[in-house]
Amino acid sequence: MKKLFTLFFSLILSVSVFAQKAGLSLNLQKDQVYKQVTTSKGTIVQDFNGQKLNMVMIMAGTMSYRVKSVSPAGYNMEVSFDNLSMAMQVPQGNVEFNSEKNDPNDIFSTVLNAMKNKPFRVVMSKSGKVTEIDGVDAMWGSTIDQFSQLSDAQKAQIKAQIMKSYGEEAMKGSIETATAIYPEKPVNKGDKWTVSTKLEAGMSANLNTEFQYAENTADHALLRGTSTIATADKDAYIETNGIPMKYDITGSQVSEIKVDKKTGWILEAKINQNMKGDAHIKDNPQLPGGMTIPMTIESETTISGK
Repeated sequence: MKKLFTLFFSLILSVSVFAQKAGLSLNLQKDQVYKQVTTSKGTIVQDFNGQKLNMVMIMAGTMSYRVKSVSPAGYNMEVSFDNLSMAMQVPQGNVEFNSEKNDPNDIFSTVLNAMKNKPFRVVMSKSGKVTEIDGVDAMWGSTIDQFSQLSDAQKAQIKAQIMKSYGEEAMKGSIETATAIYPEKPVNKGDKWTVSTKLEAGMSANLNTEFQYAENTADHALLRGTSTIATADKDAYIETNGIPMKYDITGSQVSEIKVDKKTGWILEAKINQNMKGDAHIKDNPQLPGGMTIPMTIESETTISGK
């Protein structure tokens, strides 16, 4: 009888411990559309030979993720922009662009409008990693080609600049910052895991995040993340408007993310970044000897989903 009671108690204990493990992951349904509304405010301070230049950039947009098919490996999705806006505050004045603005003389707003509802393909694992992405470069190409008022040289220059910051690799990293947040195995509340993402936005950077399963409620789980950010290759020069530049920037990121326990989709998230370093302009005919520009970058991003 004592052995039977011990065995029974052991079984109950093992089931109880196992039940605490949460399979935190995406659990999306075929033919469903999942939305992400993102707003980001970044402040960049650059030091030009002792003279500080402040720039504030505010970006906002809504993306739709339509699940076309589901497999054990993850999700094949059709992704598109519903709306996009960008505002910049610089010492010379303020500018604002919006996909909802109806002004044929505002070319950049018209470009943003032309990007709406143009789908590209994303394959995403259940841990939120983007394993395949295609159609982004073609989307940009067809968007820019429709502007007959631009010369072929102007179109080529715009495409080249856009591909560096918003091409397929850049889009992959941008999407993963909001989706690649899950562990590869079940976890208990309080457990930690690490996720690595490569960011491409004019420069390559490595984002390494330690997440913690911080809170468990009936309808959501709360994840907290602390990250390090560093330039991937400090010696790599990138051409920006014909000027070769390289970056040496490091920083940190803190994130707090609420996810729906049923679908795994983000309900709301707050992400704060702080970075500091130098941009180096290579010696060139326009700037003999080159230049080093110290800079700091701070950003606040909020994400809501449905």
